[in-house]
Amino acid sequence: MTPVVRQLLIANALIFGLQQLVADGLITHFALWPLGQHFVPDLGSVRFEPWQLVTSAFLHGGVAHIAFNMFALFSFGTMVERAVGPRRFAWLYFVSLLSASLVQLLVVTATVQHGVMPTVGASGGVFGVLLAFAFLYPHARVMLIFPPIPMKAWVLVTGYALIELTSGVFGTQQGVAHFAHLGGMLGAGAMLLHWRQRFVRAS
Repeated sequence: MTPVVRQLLIANALIFGLQQLVADGLITHFALWPLGQHFVPDLGSVRFEPWQLVTSAFLHGGVAHIAFNMFALFSFGTMVERAVGPRRFAWLYFVSLLSASLVQLLVVTATVQHGVMPTVGASGGVFGVLLAFAFLYPHARVMLIFPPIPMKAWVLVTGYALIELTSGVFGTQQGVAHFAHLGGMLGAGAMLLHWRQRFVRAS
């Protein structure tokens, strides 16, 4: 296992364990909340703080949530880190994470009249890694868990992006941060284009 992926898996697992002990305390202060101050039943007063743009990505909504994210991070992140190196992979992951959080912050703030919900999960970073995998290995064959259909990486990522955009716009699958996923892809895409331009100039 590559070093950055390993450290991310350990960090997420440890924080998820801590969540089981002090869940409300972590959610109140470290989940991503809309701009402004809000009252949430069972939690009391909550508000956005800048550190939530990062800390929310290390919190998860349940065992299935963290299991899916960490499985995807391990499956795709290991190959991406081997290709670009630990330093660039760390940059890619955290830029994806930040861009996902910023996009999600804009969306939840604009729709706060429909209710205040915290955003948690590493999905933004994971979707950024998924885009990078498709960029680096576009013709690699990947197999979905459900349905178990083999397809090329670029087809998988394009399909995911279209599903996320459609779901976000039309409000299907409530409780899923579709625009955060797209934001993670946006951040990863920006990093990949930046590196590509630097490589072209250096050549």
